[in-house]
Amino acid sequence: MIEPHAPAPPRPVPPRPAPPRCGPARLPVRPGTGRFLVLAGVFVCAACGLVYELELVALASYLMGDSVTQASVVLSVMVFAMGIGSLAAKRLRRHAAIGFGAIEVALALVGGCSAMALYAVFAWTGGWGGFWVNGPRWLLVAFSLAIGLLIGAEVPLLMELIQRIRRQDAGGAVADLFAADYVGALVGGLAFPFLLLPLLGQLTGALLTGAVNIVAGGTLVLGLFRRDLTPRGRRLLLVAGLAVLGLLASAAALVGDFERAARQAVYGDGVRVAVRTGVQEIVLTGGVRGRPLDLFLDGRLRVSGQDERRYHEALVHPAMTGPHARVLILGGGDGLAAREVLRHPGVDRVDVVELDPAVVRLARTDPALARLNGGVYGDRRVHVTTADAFGRLRAVPAAAYDVVVEDLPDPGITASAKLYSQEFYGLARRALAPGGRLAVHAGPFSSRPGVFWTVEATVRAAGLDTVPYRVGGRDSGFAAGPDRAAGASRALRDWGFVLAARTPPPLGLDPRAPRPRTLTEAALAADVRAAVRARVRGLPPSTVVHPRYAD
Repeated sequence: MIEPHAPAPPRPVPPRPAPPRCGPARLPVRPGTGRFLVLAGVFVCAACGLVYELELVALASYLMGDSVTQASVVLSVMVFAMGIGSLAAKRLRRHAAIGFGAIEVALALVGGCSAMALYAVFAWTGGWGGFWVNGPRWLLVAFSLAIGLLIGAEVPLLMELIQRIRRQDAGGAVADLFAADYVGALVGGLAFPFLLLPLLGQLTGALLTGAVNIVAGGTLVLGLFRRDLTPRGRRLLLVAGLAVLGLLASAAALVGDFERAARQAVYGDGVRVAVRTGVQEIVLTGGVRGRPLDLFLDGRLRVSGQDERRYHEALVHPAMTGPHARVLILGGGDGLAAREVLRHPGVDRVDVVELDPAVVRLARTDPALARLNGGVYGDRRVHVTTADAFGRLRAVPAAAYDVVVEDLPDPGITASAKLYSQEFYGLARRALAPGGRLAVHAGPFSSRPGVFWTVEATVRAAGLDTVPYRVGGRDSGFAAGPDRAAGASRALRDWGFVLAARTPPPLGLDPRAPRPRTLTEAALAADVRAAVRARVRGLPPSTVVHPRYAD
């Protein structure tokens, strides 16, 4: 009897082999030298990445104002995009060399051209209004997103490349990579404000950074890892890199012409002076052949020859009712507030505190501006101090001045927020002699009432009694406030002022001085009533550590 065979046990299924990993890189140098070169590439790429970031923040703050908002948008979007880019780069690890080279070409193109593209959109489309009113802001977000994605994709690929040279534990490799990355970021962060910006400007600085980026990335890939690339891949990467490098070089050669065309698009064809100082960009237009003179500081209209007299008379004359032998003007380097002060008899000394000496130099030497300010800097009673207004007030002795005039930029500009703080007004109060008055330019009245009444509440919180008033008549052709991208559609129509003293200040005009051309006591009283009727109550004061002037 034949017994049936027992069923054979099932054959074990062999495990699926893991996908083959790329072998060690075939380098033209020793592994130690190759590892050093990769870390040097990490250093350069990190420096370039931070320059792109700072360049976007600086240019957006200049073009659109409110540096806190612009920095927050750029940094948050870019960091988020870096995380997404790191995840996306995982699929490129098996082609790390060609992938890293392509990313560097794209990053050099996008990052290098970002400043010029953003400035072009602002200059030629910033006044369109309508649905495009926030166009420059959306472009800023798009560049932050694209640059962040590309920077984030660098790290995983660089990690793969450095591990292919010589395997080491993950912790050690990450430590080496991040050390080079952070040191490079330090160098880039210091190079931008101290070298690139003052020596080359924002546009050329960004283009040069893009060129450095593509040279470093191309040298690393085509020099150190060229054996990992196919001949076709090497050719494509070389052609793309040279094309982008040529584009950046051509753009750098044309930066001067581009800036002149952009200025003409923003300011018109009457630009006479355009200079970038260590503080700001100064542009003078008009002032010849019957055209009114306009002075722009960082693109914001600070002096309009058509209506500056109405502004300066309203700022200065009400404060000069009473003792006024010693007068302090904070800001006002153009000399126009000093012109109105010197119209009053009995003025012994006028101290002007101006942050940018170039403004004073123009007010002395430019024929049109000197003619407009009456040549006040030739008067021996006028003394100029180049200093920050806040720091200067801290050094002023108590009861040193009969009148303090604050002819400062609008409070909605982030850089000016501390000059409209409770601490600042406390220093101004200390500087006032008994019976002294403080005159404050408090920004636009109608378009941003919250800002105006916050200034008034802050002055009161410093222990001063206030009289608020508004004066209409601002030329509506250019946005002068902090929102640089708004164009004429949101141009400001009036000014708001606050007169303050330790006791309720009388509001009137000095009968001994020549009558202002644009201001009467009756009109001034009506301006006070109009302001009081529109009072916004319950606003907290603004302080240095808690500014409250954001729109």
